Amino acid sequence: MKTVRLTAAQAMVRYLANQMNEHGETYIAGVWAIFGHGNVAGIGEALYGVRDQLPTYRGQNEQSMAHAAIAYSKQLRRRRAMAVTSSIGPGAANMVTAAALAHVNRLPVLLIPGDVFANRGPDPVLQQLEDFGDGTMSVNDCFKPVSRYFDRITRPEQLLTALPRSMRTMTDPADCGPVTLAFCQDVQAEAYDYPESFFERRGWRQRRPEPDAAEFEAAIAALKAAKNPVIVAGGGVHFSGATETLKAFSEKHGIPVVETQAGKSVLAWDHPLNFGAVGVTGTGCANIVAENTDLVFGVGTRFQDFTTGSWALFKNPARKILALNVQPYDSAKHDAIALTADARIGLERLSAALGDTVFPAPDADLKNAWFARADAVTAAPKDGNALPTDMQVIGAVQRASRDNTVVMCAAGTMPGELHQLWKAKLPLSYHMEYGFSCMGYEIAGGLGIKMAEPDRDVVVMVGDGSYMMMNSELATAVAMGVKITVVITDNRGYGCINRLQMETGGAQFNNLYAHTNVNPIAIDFAAHAASMGAAARKVSSIAELEEALAAARDTTVATVIVIDTDPYPTPEAGGFWWDVAVPEVSARQEVNQARTRYEAALKERR
Repeated sequence: MKTVRLTAAQAMVRYLANQMNEHGETYIAGVWAIFGHGNVAGIGEALYGVRDQLPTYRGQNEQSMAHAAIAYSKQLRRRRAMAVTSSIGPGAANMVTAAALAHVNRLPVLLIPGDVFANRGPDPVLQQLEDFGDGTMSVNDCFKPVSRYFDRITRPEQLLTALPRSMRTMTDPADCGPVTLAFCQDVQAEAYDYPESFFERRGWRQRRPEPDAAEFEAAIAALKAAKNPVIVAGGGVHFSGATETLKAFSEKHGIPVVETQAGKSVLAWDHPLNFGAVGVTGTGCANIVAENTDLVFGVGTRFQDFTTGSWALFKNPARKILALNVQPYDSAKHDAIALTADARIGLERLSAALGDTVFPAPDADLKNAWFARADAVTAAPKDGNALPTDMQVIGAVQRASRDNTVVMCAAGTMPGELHQLWKAKLPLSYHMEYGFSCMGYEIAGGLGIKMAEPDRDVVVMVGDGSYMMMNSELATAVAMGVKITVVITDNRGYGCINRLQMETGGAQFNNLYAHTNVNPIAIDFAAHAASMGAAARKVSSIAELEEALAAARDTTVATVIVIDTDPYPTPEAGGFWWDVAVPEVSARQEVNQARTRYEAALKERR
């Protein structure tokens, strides 16, 4: 057997550079790195040696670097992924939030934090966590509950099994998620005689599991017995590459489609059978269809509470749930009729078995009425003196966008209103991280999206609260020449949670700056963004916003546009109840009234 002597770190990066996807592309597209004493000598030296094959990118924060990597993979439907490396200690701990985000959203990312010395020679090494009762414990054990696969590399030869297992996890459609390889820093530098065959090019393809015969029979029986089924389309439709298949299935059998946050844009917004967003942040027309359906047909959705209205949305006493999902954990939720299979394959097989079966489509006037109301709230304001609403900002961005524009967001006010109001024309033109709803994902995520699809316009919608949490990758976008457009809606605090506080009877407290601080806060976001090299501008009206957005399309650098908005208005139509527990006992009459409403709503849950 021919061998080659390499350090463990050199072996890892050489292996990664030779793993291909089914399209002939390197599966790991690059490595984000912030170096410290726990990875600079070993992994840093190894990455330098393969920099022409496996590019290294330097970010500003370990969490946001990982966000960029995760967004990159999501935008490419998980066909490619990135790796992220940090030193031990705080660098590693920073990545735990991103690992949780990837875990919740079923997205692949390879996290390689440095770890303590396996030989324990300098014990305790700088930044080492010392557990008084467990000598094997390090900060990296925090990754275990938020990783699909976790391994600690304490010997160079362990890579021979750990790396193939890592690739299998990231490329498996059912088990896909974050992988953490905690890499002891002395082991990174140790040499071993690796088999040359280990570094031969290998292709990894997406499995497409066929339906089980008995499950398939039950699914067909449920569909044939239904009178008015509805398809709840989730992110799995995108990941399976099943958007055209879903469209053909819906059209052939007349079944309306409603979209989760992750599933939005599976159909063009103006497709006659696309009734839009469903659930807590749903459109009025989609939720009416969902309330009346007798068969909820989930395709590639994990039925998050925002989708189901905390399981109070589907009101038909006769309703059943059919769940087509590649992951058995998701297909069996809430006593569903489970159909565990690839979304595209499952839809193709179901359509063939249904033959010419056609269901009565919902009244088109439902959809027309909704979008008439949506157009009214997103129109430019007639009163030029009032603070614009977030809805009007969305309208301005919509009018300035092209079909290939990707609008993205993650947390706060915008996700709900974008879900309801944004008119997505093409698949993957809507990118929302709402599984973890992680504030701070937005700018780093926009960077990752643009790296994944350089030819698409990327518009990042972010509130001032999320911007303050994590904005430093804006400097990275400028430095790398990656052009994104960032629209900051400044409502001077956490407007979304302030409204939720009020809706549950609470007093306005600790959310908006006006209710928080001794001294007033007035942050010049445009100046801050400009200090990082972005083309930045503050606008004072929707008309100026549209002008700035038009100008941004012709720039070559990252652009930031800031606009003050009113923190209180929301769309009056659409939406649905969400289970946020209200205190049973309070001195506030408003809380007691909210509790009465809450208890009444609980009775609607099924």
